[in-house]
Amino acid sequence: MEKGIYVTRSSMPPYEEYIEAIKPLWESHWLTNMGEYHQELERRLEEYLGVPRISLTVNGHMALELAIQAFSFPEGSEIITTPYTFVSTTHAIVRNRLEPVFCDVKETDGTIDETQIESLITPKTVAIVPVHVYGNLCNVDEIQKIADKYNLKVIYDAAHAFGVKRGDVGIGNYGDASIYSFHATKVFNTIEGGGVVCKDEKMYERMYDLKDFGIRNEELTASVGANGKMSEFSAIMGLCNLNHLNNAFDARRRAYERYCEGIGDVKGIRIPVPEVETTRNYAYFPIFVEDEYGLSRDELHRKLANNMIFARKYFYPLTADQACFKNRYKSARLPVARKMSSQVMVLPLFEGLADEQIDIIISIIKENIT
Repeated sequence: MEKGIYVTRSSMPPYEEYIEAIKPLWESHWLTNMGEYHQELERRLEEYLGVPRISLTVNGHMALELAIQAFSFPEGSEIITTPYTFVSTTHAIVRNRLEPVFCDVKETDGTIDETQIESLITPKTVAIVPVHVYGNLCNVDEIQKIADKYNLKVIYDAAHAFGVKRGDVGIGNYGDASIYSFHATKVFNTIEGGGVVCKDEKMYERMYDLKDFGIRNEELTASVGANGKMSEFSAIMGLCNLNHLNNAFDARRRAYERYCEGIGDVKGIRIPVPEVETTRNYAYFPIFVEDEYGLSRDELHRKLANNMIFARKYFYPLTADQACFKNRYKSARLPVARKMSSQVMVLPLFEGLADEQIDIIISIIKENIT
């Protein structure tokens, strides 16, 4: 192959559409500070996602960090969360001077094991931060029951779950807040960006303060905040990409199904199945390389790379085991998460991935079958 196949590729609108859409910025010179397009994208996303309010941010990490900050938890409080996630989830907790307490996950779909949450609650516990991994929905009902019993907040990391619904209900409606990532690699992107679903106007106003330095007017800064605003260029990219979302989802679904048909019966290759029935977004195609396959995950990863196919060990290492935490959480009992982390590999999946490219990947995986 002359060119490599990477794990993802950004979806983009037609060039002419985006260029035409940004032309007014050269007239207004209004490039940031919650301008016209920022406000329009908030409205459009509230309608599309079926959520009451959404506050746009510069990226998904800032969305989560500020959403946690908005609840003003006492410093040193504990938040129960998953180790099987991108490091951003944990960093957002730690950067708020809070302590992550890691709960193991379910092997079926990688989401937090709600049956273990209650055993981790202490007098210092203030919240639960679960993750809808690969777009697989957490057991939101059981998590909410636990939260209600112990008076805990629930803040969902829905970075992987844009557009996912449970029945007719968008996943952003669960918990006390949910955050989305609109990073370039996500199913919906604003180049860089994110959003916090706010349940009421008070939360929305708190987010507004936090992402704009706490400034109320030219002479009043009422609270300490960050600079977390989305630019107009990013908002316009989001507005354009919204016009093409159905095509993007259809393309991802077809690619996902082609993979399933090609390797679904390969011994030792496990494709996780969501426990909760949802309208899916086909954000990722993870596989788990088990002993029966014949090659280890790392061996298959190298084999694909030698053929210019760049899959990703997503998530490896666990966030709890990353070097930045200096072995602080190595003693956490996380057998399922560590097993999954040692076996996982996410295959290329994006809008524009050709059938021929998928078939090459399938054939390489099947080469090992004896």
